[in-house]
Amino acid sequence: MSGFLSRLTGGQTKEAGQQDEASAPAPVPTFNHASRARLLESLENSNLGWFWASDADGRLVYISQPAAQRIGKPAEEITGRAITQVFLPIEGGEDSGHERPFKFQLAARNSIKPVTVLLDLGKTKSWWEIAGVPQTDAEGNFTGYHGIARDVSDTYESKRDAEKMSRYDSLTGLANRHRMTQQLAATLTAFKVSKRSCAIMLIDLDRFKQVNDTMGHPAGDELLKQVSARLKRILGEDIELGRIGGDEFQVIMPDQDDRGVLGDDAKRVIQMVSQPYSINGMRAVIGCSVGIAVAPFDGIDEEELVKAADLALYAAKGGGRGQFRFYSSDLRDRASYRHQIESDLRDAIAREELEMHYQPIVDVNTHRVKCVEALMRWNHTDRGMISPADFIPVAEEVGIIRELGEWALEDVCKTLQSWPGDIIGAVNVSAVQFASEDFVGIVQRVLNSTGIEPGRVELEITESVFVGDMDRAQQVFKDLKALGVRLSLDDFGTGYSSLGYLRDAPFDKIKIDQSFVRGCTAEDSKNDAIIAAVVSLARALNMDTVAEGVETKDELAAVTDEGVTHLQGMLFSRAIPSEEILARLEAGELVFEPRGPEKYRPERRTEFRKIGLIHGNDRYNVFLRNLSKTGAKIEGLLEVPVGTDFVLDLGGGQLAVATVRRSEGFSQGVEFETSLISDGADGLCTRHRVSPYQIEAAGKPLRSLNDETVAAITGNFASTTKAFVEVEIARH
Repeated sequence: MSGFLSRLTGGQTKEAGQQDEASAPAPVPTFNHASRARLLESLENSNLGWFWASDADGRLVYISQPAAQRIGKPAEEITGRAITQVFLPIEGGEDSGHERPFKFQLAARNSIKPVTVLLDLGKTKSWWEIAGVPQTDAEGNFTGYHGIARDVSDTYESKRDAEKMSRYDSLTGLANRHRMTQQLAATLTAFKVSKRSCAIMLIDLDRFKQVNDTMGHPAGDELLKQVSARLKRILGEDIELGRIGGDEFQVIMPDQDDRGVLGDDAKRVIQMVSQPYSINGMRAVIGCSVGIAVAPFDGIDEEELVKAADLALYAAKGGGRGQFRFYSSDLRDRASYRHQIESDLRDAIAREELEMHYQPIVDVNTHRVKCVEALMRWNHTDRGMISPADFIPVAEEVGIIRELGEWALEDVCKTLQSWPGDIIGAVNVSAVQFASEDFVGIVQRVLNSTGIEPGRVELEITESVFVGDMDRAQQVFKDLKALGVRLSLDDFGTGYSSLGYLRDAPFDKIKIDQSFVRGCTAEDSKNDAIIAAVVSLARALNMDTVAEGVETKDELAAVTDEGVTHLQGMLFSRAIPSEEILARLEAGELVFEPRGPEKYRPERRTEFRKIGLIHGNDRYNVFLRNLSKTGAKIEGLLEVPVGTDFVLDLGGGQLAVATVRRSEGFSQGVEFETSLISDGADGLCTRHRVSPYQIEAAGKPLRSLNDETVAAITGNFASTTKAFVEVEIARH
């Protein structure tokens, strides 16, 4: 060893007694080769540092004996191996950057700067910091490395744990907001160069606060762990999943821009997250909303893309929760509109802008009205009628739904008291209202103050009230029944159904959700079997059934055959003002005859908006009259032959190849080559869009999709040789 140590420390030393040619003024103590060897040997044995050496071929030829003991193998089993078989580059995490520099330094025969490596030859892993200096012979030929090493396992693991804590959520083990931001920014930067797409999802839990409030924060923490585990199983290993807030998650999905696939993924997430959870022997049911944005279509950088996904999530929650939305450029306008609704809604009651409309619920055999469902309407002073779909979710989010609910209950009871006869009024109760400690007291106060017969008041409860404390829910039901009011289970079968609470809760009526009624006559539909099962269950429990959303006569026949006891839907009547109901009651006109289409047909959206139409190298402006998954009706071109192929620019980079199947005058019916898909709301969209990378290749700057830019590259507006004549179309 002394020879190696001598070379390691700089070559031969002067023997005792030797002096320089220039005489020293006084003798100094000498530190000879043997002393130096003993010093370095004591350093090795102290475990403060060890030595290693390699040959010109990169094989270890020496390693300190204490180092070999630390590894757990004899030195002779370690020497002879390649350096990179003993000192392993660290892979993954923040240290992945060490891999290339270490191998690069070895290949280039450069000095090895201090670098942390992994040793995994023995029973346990350890992490060392090594450094080395290249050696050459007298002719300057590389002969190998001489180096030093020390065990840094304790400090490395502490550093790694600290780094993990800074990058991962301590509760769920998922990446935290900081890491997700870094990962997304790095991914988008790299994908911009390679012209690749990347989608993100924002997932926000619905009713999580209710679980926290009713079951406690430890239960909320356990719920978050279970949600995280489900999301990992659903989404697989090829994505980055993180928890970026209290009950909000983010998903990074590289190389994905197919909105059909993304929509299916979102629906699967919503479905799985909405399944019941068992927490400390208690049952919890939540839901989730999902917002989706795709780079480069909806944003180029991290900040722009996340903002787009956030707006999509906001729209999903505003649409009633338990839904997904894709980002579209008009969501910014909708967000502003929603903010204005929030501001005005707080004063709507004081300004007496709210009113109740009533939709009849009729007997299945006589079509005579037995009950009316009270539905809130907002007649805004400046904006006119505002849809409940716009303001009810806002009321729930900002915390004034209880105030609105109490006002509605009192208004309905006063109205019922003024009507002749014994018509029952059904009032919707939100889960937030139901969860309030004074809910039963409020109902009792309203009954007393209005003098209404309690049996004429029916409270429609959704299944979401069963989240959390089941014992309390059952007690509230008993207290309400003791007051004499009726109870109805609304929207049955939409994701939270349990035979357990149907067995125990004293419901008078089950309302079958319209999603099961609509299309129940279609050949491939199983909804009729579901309706039959619900009816049989209700009959066994001595409960009435209402088929909601009956809109066509074939649906009427189907639900009647299945045995429902009551019907509700546009086929009989829309929700109408109380004055109209009162007029009919006073005139004795209590039968509502079915009026509407004979058969169900897949929904076709009626629209009136200008779109682009591309034929050859020319672009036209036409109007879209209606739209379905498989086709559309357009107006604005004269005498277009059947069989003509077009491309419709539906906006937002959505191009749909279509063929004219019917043509009359300035109106054409077209069939799409590829069916449209649901946009998560009531609309339709294309699976794919024009890529901003294609627009960039056409000489335009790279940016998120812009209608003007898409239009500019998809046809000639000013051509004098256009095949068709455009005509002006007015709304009619």
